[in-house]
Amino acid sequence: MSEMRERRWAVVSERGCEARGVDYAEAAGLVARLRAEKVSGLCVVTDFAAGRLHKAAAPPPNGKPSAKKAPARRRRAAKTS
Repeated sequence: MSEMRERRWAVVSERGCEARGVDYAEAAGLVARLRAEKVSGLCVVTDFAAGRLHKAAAPPPNGKPSAKKAPARRRRAAKTS
């Protein structure tokens, strides 16, 4: 059996994993459909690779980025001898 026909493929996008456990033809069809919906970052990868990806954070409900900033790092004082 060809690897392309095995149900070992996944589709990922900027939103995260869109589908897993599909054959390559199904993955390609999903990529085409999502591209028509203007979804970015589309890629066909193996299920194993998709399982190693971190989930993307959900966008804020109002669609605007949050105003929170990361805490500032303190500089270490130089040691004097």
